[in-house]
Amino acid sequence: MTTSPVTLPRPTHRGSTAVTGLAIAVASALAFSSSGPFVKPLLDGGWSLGAVLLVRMGLAALLLSPALILAIRRQRGFLRRHGLLIVAFGLTAVAGCQLFYFAAMQRMPVAVALLIQYIAPVLIVIAVWVRTRRSPSKAVLIGSVVAMAGLVLVVDISGARFDLLGTVFALCAAVCAAAYFVIAGRAGDDLPPLALAAGGLLTGTLLMGVLVATGVLPFAAPSITVSLAGLELPGILPLLWVGGVATTVGYALGVIAVPLIGSRLASFVGLSEVLFALGFAWLLLGETPAPVQFVGGALILVGVVLVRMDAGSPSEQSTETASIPVVPAP
Repeated sequence: MTTSPVTLPRPTHRGSTAVTGLAIAVASALAFSSSGPFVKPLLDGGWSLGAVLLVRMGLAALLLSPALILAIRRQRGFLRRHGLLIVAFGLTAVAGCQLFYFAAMQRMPVAVALLIQYIAPVLIVIAVWVRTRRSPSKAVLIGSVVAMAGLVLVVDISGARFDLLGTVFALCAAVCAAAYFVIAGRAGDDLPPLALAAGGLLTGTLLMGVLVATGVLPFAAPSITVSLAGLELPGILPLLWVGGVATTVGYALGVIAVPLIGSRLASFVGLSEVLFALGFAWLLLGETPAPVQFVGGALILVGVVLVRMDAGSPSEQSTETASIPVVPAP
């Protein structure tokens, strides 16, 4: 079986395009980061994880579906050329990432599961290193170490115990998160980013529907009132935010940003999602971050800057265009 190479997008380092790409990537991370603080009171109020994920993915798929329909109508043979990649995106970047993360979270502390999932940027660096046999620059290596050290401080894993199966689940979530950035790099004129996001979300919704319908994941969606930022709100409101804003905007902006700045840099910028999540938890749930978490946040930003500094070098550009097999060729 042959594999179709995924070409990591060559980032544009000059002019406003790079700045625009970075801004879009940060906005995507900001949107994604609001999910946790809005989902937590729903789960605490009796909503099952299966119900939350099904509604979250389904609403986002519905809102972005016009982009997929338009691409199918405009391009003859669109699904034949891109169907496998879209399904792979849905199974990994959409459904797989969330299912494996929450499976890990049930067996280990949330902080540990989150930490392991967010080694995705390092996995991309290693994958390109192995594939091209060209070692990353010192800036990338140092930036990776600094960013991961900052992540450890932010998520606070003190007192955590080791769980083998939970670790395997979290590593699978990390691989799926890395696939998000790599596959998003295929988006372009022939594969519109929003069509990729819509198709992936539709695939994830269908998978979640099967898991719920067969009883693999329980479904419970009681009518509840939740407390956010001191306000008592109907449970439907945070759910609409998670599906209509956090998920829809997060995926839409994410797949637009990756081709502009490259998979590797985009994955490191994605670490800012953890920082934004701390801010949302502080504002909405009253969970005040510890001083060490601010230090960790600063280290993550330093790591991203170091990786960004290497983005314009000729060696980096040739490495960014390395081929990484993702799905069988049609």
